[in-house]
Amino acid sequence: MRDVAGSVEAPVQIERSLDALNFFLADVRDGLGPYLAVYLLTIRHWNEAEIGLVMTLAGLAALLTQTPAGALIDATHAKRGVIATAAVVVTAGSLLLPFLSSFWPVAMSQAVVHATGSVFAPAIAAITLGIVGHAQFARRTGRNEAFNHAGNAFAAAAAGGAAYVWGPIVVFFLMAAMALASLIGVLMVPTHAINHEQARGFRDGRIAVDDQPSGLKILLTCRPLLIFAACAVLFHFANAAMLPLVGQKLALQDKNLGTSLMSACIVAAQVIMVPMAMLVARKADTWGRKPLFLAGFLILPIRGVLYTLSDNPYWLVAVQMLDGIGAGLYGALFPLIVADLMEGTGRFNVAQGAVTTAQGIGASLSTTLAGILVVKAGYSAAFLVLAGIAGAGLLLFWAMMPETKGFAPGVTSGVVSHEVQAIPGRAR
Repeated sequence: MRDVAGSVEAPVQIERSLDALNFFLADVRDGLGPYLAVYLLTIRHWNEAEIGLVMTLAGLAALLTQTPAGALIDATHAKRGVIATAAVVVTAGSLLLPFLSSFWPVAMSQAVVHATGSVFAPAIAAITLGIVGHAQFARRTGRNEAFNHAGNAFAAAAAGGAAYVWGPIVVFFLMAAMALASLIGVLMVPTHAINHEQARGFRDGRIAVDDQPSGLKILLTCRPLLIFAACAVLFHFANAAMLPLVGQKLALQDKNLGTSLMSACIVAAQVIMVPMAMLVARKADTWGRKPLFLAGFLILPIRGVLYTLSDNPYWLVAVQMLDGIGAGLYGALFPLIVADLMEGTGRFNVAQGAVTTAQGIGASLSTTLAGILVVKAGYSAAFLVLAGIAGAGLLLFWAMMPETKGFAPGVTSGVVSHEVQAIPGRAR
């Protein structure tokens, strides 16, 4: 059913198909994620600097592909096929890891995994926008994130329990099972329900009179988008290394227990992310985006300081629960803010890719810097430096970033909006 604004109230079966896709894809999107650090430390006996370098190289590979991935999702109508193919490649690359013995094969396999995984976020956001439209996007994006976090929590809990019995290697088998389920999930989304013009950011499924989206220069002339990208860099520069560092500290105390406690960290944070995502779904349109994003950003420097107060495993897990607030709000608000800034331009997904590229720079630098700091000065010094970077990002967002709800690119960014018209006979 479509309302007067052109948005879609998706049928129940389509809502459930999106729920299933986000739930099962959750464990596949990032490959091994923080388990990679635990595996390399406890099974391969690599040092923290080597682990940080592998994660940095993987992050750089993702960095180089984020913007092209967004452009691909803008251009293609085979969005479901892109997700399915990427899920197979990411899973195969991760399952290959136990058979690789030296640094460069491991680094290259993880680079391929992370580069391929760069398509997931824009593809899911585009499919969602193409189905529900701008007016329903905040609600559905929050629900997407809630199911994504629920899927992560389920997978982490299963990995934690199984790793305690069989060791860290069990995460590979779990990932394969989730990948198979994600393939079923993506096939549940009916392709006819996706309006591909709407999916790339045109208003209500309409396109420009010249059948062209705005020029790519909008990525450089939209000042709020540039500010948001800078904040994304600082957020991920501070955040990306925190969980791997906690996992390493836990694993050094007990190999099997370390993997299980890492899973407990992930589960605790993911469980809290679910209500945070639902909060965005319910309140982002009434409270605005900026207050919610500031609240999420504020948690990050607090976490960094609290990690230094104790090495007790249960304290570390408790502090990690705060990540559920910060990352939960960030994850749900990220596509919503970009959609606000790019509405009507036809450049939603390439803009997502560009900002994700920016945050990838921060994430890549984070793991390398943290690994070096741990080797040279210890874990506490690394956490305090990361907390300081988070504080700088918080101040930048508070002082410079406008509220994006109701943002008009043609007025605020200096870019002239395209006149839009409906194409006769085109599905809306």
